[in-house]
Amino acid sequence: MPTNTPTPDTTIGAPRAKARMGWLDALRGLAALVVVFEHSLDVLLPEVRRATGPWFDFGRYGVFVFFLVSGYVVPFSLERRGSVRQFWAGRFFRLYPAWGVSVVLALLLGAAGLSYGLPAAIGDRPWASALAHLTMLQDLLGVPNVVNVFWTLSYEMVFYLLVTAMFVAGVHRASARVALGFGVGAAILGVALPSGLLASRWPGGTILAAALLLAGGLAAMVSRHRGLRRTGVAVVAVLALVLLVLNSRIGAIESLCIIATMFAGTAIRGIQDGRLRLGPAAAMVAIVPVLTLAAGMRTPTSWALHANPNPLGPDWSIAVGAAWLTFLGGLALRNRSMPRVLVWLGLVSYSVYLLHPLVIQAIWHAAGRDTWGLSAPVRAAWGVVLLATVLTSAALAHRYVERPAQNLGRRLTARRRSPAVPSAASTAASTAASTAQPVHP
Repeated sequence: MPTNTPTPDTTIGAPRAKARMGWLDALRGLAALVVVFEHSLDVLLPEVRRATGPWFDFGRYGVFVFFLVSGYVVPFSLERRGSVRQFWAGRFFRLYPAWGVSVVLALLLGAAGLSYGLPAAIGDRPWASALAHLTMLQDLLGVPNVVNVFWTLSYEMVFYLLVTAMFVAGVHRASARVALGFGVGAAILGVALPSGLLASRWPGGTILAAALLLAGGLAAMVSRHRGLRRTGVAVVAVLALVLLVLNSRIGAIESLCIIATMFAGTAIRGIQDGRLRLGPAAAMVAIVPVLTLAAGMRTPTSWALHANPNPLGPDWSIAVGAAWLTFLGGLALRNRSMPRVLVWLGLVSYSVYLLHPLVIQAIWHAAGRDTWGLSAPVRAAWGVVLLATVLTSAALAHRYVERPAQNLGRRLTARRRSPAVPSAASTAASTAASTAQPVHP
């Protein structure tokens, strides 16, 4: 099958495709609600935090559902386009506009004293912090997040970089093997790898070098020169892997588990579409959650620099296992109609995810900053206000920021297309498609 041939799930405008993609929107909507619930616990429901905290991490459950969905969807967006330029233009207009709005709101709320306040380290190195955030790799560059949920975007960005490098190199159908490799790395090597190694020794230099390598690597991968494309693949892949295993804030164990999980989502899609051989690929994918859960229970070694001395714990492993079961349940029900409210929440889930921490902080301030002392009915009322505000603000952001930005991106990329002169990335994609085996893990 050609690498840029649309699959049934991604054919634009097909009614059946829309129906089948509803389950993904429903999963996004559910994940967004759970993440909002997780972040509201410390403000409005400390009793739930104390009761469930040792056994279940709601936040990790939600974000791992998001990671599985991204792994399932995003690489095939690149294959469908067959162009690295168009893929990254689409990612830019999909991610950055709403992200920028949340950054501005966070700065305004912090300046007005209506939030928890911004991390002090951001003010110590404002330009370095801004540059790190613009790469969306700040959580892997030793820079505190302006909005706490931004940390997951750094791992999404690493995944995009690795997927792009594999696509240009013509090995994008190795997703099952890559997922297994990251899973093995998490379970065996993760305990011995450091956290924040580069950021602790060369903070400013690490940020500048990462930004330059990122820009240069991506530019090289869209070059018409084959040698430059190969160089770009090497630069981007090495950058992503080095930051992932040596400079992660959350530690190498979880970092590797996240990327393993995302590539497992890609492999599941490949199995479903017939791109990967069922037996070998399914066996590899089945091992990934086992390795991930086992990795979560391992204790890092004493010599791992800056590593958390404690294992991620049963609450993390149970939550990740539940995320896998939820995703597989959604996959099994993909041909059934989904609750409309969850599908709608999925459509606005990115704005829900970005804006809800700011709403929670504003509610905390409006409620007097001593919410634990409020009665249960009063806290319940604030909870209703919180949810209504989150959904309203997300709906507005989706309508007036996300959708116009995506439409603009489509118009701009459409103008740059030239059927008579195929891009270098498209040529590379066609070459990779013609030389790759039709079906392999």
